[in-house]
Amino acid sequence: MPARDTVEIGLNRFARRGYDLDEVSIVPSRRTRDVDDVSTAWQIDAFRFEIPLVTSPSDAVVSPATAIAVGQAGGLGVLNAEGLWTRYDDPLPVYRQLREAGAEAPPPVSLLQQVYAEPVKADLIGARIKEMRDAGVTTAVRVSPQHTELLAPTVLAAGVDLLVIQGTIVSAEHVTTQGAALNLKSFIADLDVPVIVGGAANYTTALHLMRTGAAGVIVGVGADSFSTGDAVMGIRVPLASAIADAAAARRDYLDETGGRYVHVIANGRIETSGAIARALACGADAVQLGEPLRAAREAPASGVWWDSVAAHPRLPRGGTSAPVPARGSLEQLLLGPAETSDGRTNLFGALRRTMAKTGYRDLKEFQRVDLVIGGAPAGDSAD
Repeated sequence: MPARDTVEIGLNRFARRGYDLDEVSIVPSRRTRDVDDVSTAWQIDAFRFEIPLVTSPSDAVVSPATAIAVGQAGGLGVLNAEGLWTRYDDPLPVYRQLREAGAEAPPPVSLLQQVYAEPVKADLIGARIKEMRDAGVTTAVRVSPQHTELLAPTVLAAGVDLLVIQGTIVSAEHVTTQGAALNLKSFIADLDVPVIVGGAANYTTALHLMRTGAAGVIVGVGADSFSTGDAVMGIRVPLASAIADAAAARRDYLDETGGRYVHVIANGRIETSGAIARALACGADAVQLGEPLRAAREAPASGVWWDSVAAHPRLPRGGTSAPVPARGSLEQLLLGPAETSDGRTNLFGALRRTMAKTGYRDLKEFQRVDLVIGGAPAGDSAD
């Protein structure tokens, strides 16, 4: 294995060099393939999906209806069990209030904090999950690590298919002097549904989370264009390196267990089809998308974006966006056809094209594609 690339930043203080997705390029091989012979399908536990998409659990882009639409398009829609749809019987007036506040400038974070002060209601969690289940799609909801033990029984009783335990940073062992902490390993062992957990930022954390029995590990801290995590906490995760580290942990855990495969789901500034392709090429099995989906006609916030941590009552780590015009239906954004050439529509149709141009039949093969470090030339294009 090549030596780790480190630099000395001062006397006896070293830092590992990390790479973001936009610093990595995919290199075509000697073989190409017909695009109709390429599969973007992936399967986690018993659940198969035609595109490697897990949605961000942001209320800006996921309602029960859009989660159903994502499922019908071949992906996995994740509803936030601590979001607007489980706080309000009818959240549409709240969305309208946010859109009106953002008519000329992004809605203030203080308004987000205000509308999220409404308590979560257990009966609404069950009702929203039932709505998604009745549509016949795979159902998934997100709970935060600090509320997992409180909300998980309600979520599981409602018959959810996949449980997502997601925070900005999640570890397998949380140390606290304030009562008992959530023990992920014992908690997951007692469940009858597969669990996706994250985010992880390095090899060690990813491996520890895999050892809890999770079916999937989210890698990255969800740092989209509107994230302020770097400014607020000084935390920034170069996503290409983080994905590669987690893929190495997945390989070592596979050897350690004699064949148990844990899926790596990349979550960060993944906003174009090219970024999706690079994330998968670095070793991810799927990507978690949020901000790019706000341009779908079905997006409940009608083009406004915010991440779930933007509404944190004490330390928000993200901003809100002004609304963007719709670029088409959710299906067009995911599967095409594209009407623009900026990589923000036909996201997974473009992935199929990338895989065909590099000669790979499926996602597992595509993870072996050659990569180089270097910026892309301006105006680069291909048919």
